[in-house]
Amino acid sequence: MKAVKIIVKGLVQGVGFRYTTKMLADELKIKGKVVNMPDGSVYIEAQSTDEASLEQFIAGVESSPSPAGRVDEMEVSEMKPKEYSRFSVIYR
Repeated sequence: MKAVKIIVKGLVQGVGFRYTTKMLADELKIKGKVVNMPDGSVYIEAQSTDEASLEQFIAGVESSPSPAGRVDEMEVSEMKPKEYSRFSVIYR
């Protein structure tokens, strides 16, 4: 199991970014969460037993799963896997 946390900056709030990220995660069988942050960024935790799917997910997020969105900056770092049963959109 490989897990990453991703911080995405750009035009990523108010454009359906979280929902299209969830659609991409569900398609690739990625588990984790996505949440809007107060600073305008989006925070993602993603994990999978299939590293190729996880890399495909990261690439999809970087190119913005939302047609109206735009990723200007993205930080990806490894993290310890958590007990996720699905991929969730978190509301704040």
